[in-house]
Amino acid sequence: MIYRLRLFITGRTSHSLRALENLRQICESELKGRYEVEVIDVLENPDLADEEKILATPTLVRKLPEPVRKIVGDLSDREKVLMGLDIYKSEPAPSEE
Repeated sequence: MIYRLRLFITGRTSHSLRALENLRQICESELKGRYEVEVIDVLENPDLADEEKILATPTLVRKLPEPVRKIVGDLSDREKVLMGLDIYKSEPAPSEE
């Protein structure tokens, strides 16, 4: 199964760059070889952002597999991103006791 993702950012701000790096790390560790990422700068493509109804950046949109899902923020909360994309971790997290 291929994951087709779009990351909407606003320029090359630290917030945008952090989201891009966080996404890269997640994709490489959890989806290696099974993903496509398109980065869209809303300053350069405002019509596409409007079409996708992007209200804040960074926003990650999972186009495939359906249904479409959106995650807003710099993607630093790995668990939230994995749940939002419907990706299950390859290894269970150590229990906190």
